[in-house]
Amino acid sequence: MFPFKAKAAAALLAAVSALTPLWAAGPAAARGAAGCAASQAPLSVEESRLSWVLPEDGDAAEAGAEPFSRQMIEGGGFQAYGPALTRALCRTRNLSGARTLVEREGRDLWRAAVDRAQRRGQVRGSLPYSDDRPLYWTRLQSTATLRRWTPGFALSAAQRTALITAFDRASRGMTDIGFPAGKGVKRVVMSGFDPYTLDGGTTGSAAGTAGNNIRHGNPSGATALALDGTSYRTADGRTAYLQAYTLPVNYTEFEAGYLEDTVGPLMRPGPRRVDASITVSQASGSVFDLEQWNGRYHGVSPGNDHSQPCPTLNGAPQLAADHHDCDTAVVQRWGGPKEFILTNPPQWTTTTLPVGQMIKADTGASVPRPPGDEWPDPSVAFGVVWHTDYTEFPDCSSTALVTRNSPPPTQYPPATAPVPPDSGSCSYSGGGGNYLSNESGYRNTLLRDRMGLKIPAGHIHTPDMQRFERPFDVSDATFDAWRLAIVAQAGNLVHVVADNS
Repeated sequence: MFPFKAKAAAALLAAVSALTPLWAAGPAAARGAAGCAASQAPLSVEESRLSWVLPEDGDAAEAGAEPFSRQMIEGGGFQAYGPALTRALCRTRNLSGARTLVEREGRDLWRAAVDRAQRRGQVRGSLPYSDDRPLYWTRLQSTATLRRWTPGFALSAAQRTALITAFDRASRGMTDIGFPAGKGVKRVVMSGFDPYTLDGGTTGSAAGTAGNNIRHGNPSGATALALDGTSYRTADGRTAYLQAYTLPVNYTEFEAGYLEDTVGPLMRPGPRRVDASITVSQASGSVFDLEQWNGRYHGVSPGNDHSQPCPTLNGAPQLAADHHDCDTAVVQRWGGPKEFILTNPPQWTTTTLPVGQMIKADTGASVPRPPGDEWPDPSVAFGVVWHTDYTEFPDCSSTALVTRNSPPPTQYPPATAPVPPDSGSCSYSGGGGNYLSNESGYRNTLLRDRMGLKIPAGHIHTPDMQRFERPFDVSDATFDAWRLAIVAQAGNLVHVVADNS
C-alpha cells in the first residue's frame, strides 16, 4: 500500500508531510493515532543515526534545523511513507497480517526507489533522481517504527526481529527478483551496497552535531537502482534482463545468509537460472577495479552496526586458525560445515568475469568526466584495471604477511602474468581488501563454484564518489556528477558482462 501508487497520492502527501517522523515521536505522538509505534524501545546502531544533525553549511557554529535523515527522506519525496506504514501497523490485528504488510511495504519502498532512479513518473523531492540515500534512510525510519511498534496482539522478540528482517530484505529488492524462462534471453543479477563509513568526518563547533561523513552515499547502490528491471537487445539478438538488489554493510546480515538466500536460488538448475552474477561496491580514486582474487578473511573494519568480528590484536592481525570469526562462515543451508574448518570453504576464490572484454570495451568513452577526475587518460571518464594484488599468510600459523602483484599494472594484458596465491596459504585480503565488498565477491563466486557453474561471476569496485563542494551541503552538482558518471560506466560494464555471458 505504498502511498505514491494510489490515485490520491498528491493529497496524501500534502496531508502527512508535516507529521513528525515516528522514530522521533515523543509523548504528543503517543497520544495520537500513531501511539502504537511510539514506545521508547532501544533503536539499533544504524537507526540511532536518524536523529543526527549536521552543522549549518553557512555557519558551522549553528546546528542544522532538522536531522540529516529527514533531509534525505523529504529530499527523495518519501516523507509520506513512514506515517502511512505506521497507520497500517496500528490497524494490524495478528502476526500473519503483519508479515504480509511488511513484505508488501518493503517491496513497494524498493520499487518506489527504483522508479525514482529510473525517472518513471514524477520525480518527487529536491534531491537528484540518481541519489541512492533516500532509500537507505527511509528504510531505517521504517525499521525503527517496527522496533517501537506496540501491537494489539502478543509479539515475541524473535517474531519482531523476523518482521524487521522480512521488511529489510524486501526493501533491498531481494524478494522481487524474477527472470523469464527460455534460451533466447540472458539473465544477469547484480548487487550494490548501502552507504557506509557514516561516523566521523568534518564537523563544526555546534553542540550535538555530527561529522559530515553522514552524507555518504554509495554509487554501487545507485547503480543497482538504475539497472533493476531493465532489459536491452544484445549484439547476438537475444534480450538481456538485469535484476539488482542491495546489501547491508554489516557482517551480521552477511553471516545470516542474505547474499546466499538471494543469489543461491537463482543459480539452481532450471529454465530461469542466471547467466551471470556480479557484485559491485565502492573503492577509491578514479578507477574501476576488476578483482581477480577474493579472500575468505574478514573483519578488520567495523560495519555500519559497529559489528567487528576480527579486530587487530595489539596492532597485529589475528589468525583465523586461532580466531574463527576472522574467516567467512557460510550458513549450513548453503553448505556451511557445522564446525570451523580452515579449508572449507576454501581460502580463495577467483573471478570469471570477462576481464579482457570489459577493459577493451572502452566503457568510459561515452561518459562525461566529473569535476576533479584524476584518471590520466582524458578520453574516458574512469579507467578499468584488472586488480590482481592480494595479501596472504603464507604460513597459516604465523602472522607474517606477504603482498603479491602490487601495484597491479594498468595495461592489459600485463607484461607478466600475476602470481596466484600460494598453495596452502591463508587469505588476509583479496584485491578488494578484507571488508564486506571483498566478502560479497567471495560469497558470490563461492556459490558459483559450489553450484558447479561456469558463468561469469566476480566483483567490480567503483571509484569513490564522495566529492562535495562545501563541507556541510547535503548535495551539490559535483557530488551528483560523480554519481551519474560512475553509474553510467558501471552500467556499461554490466552490459559487457551480459553480452559475454
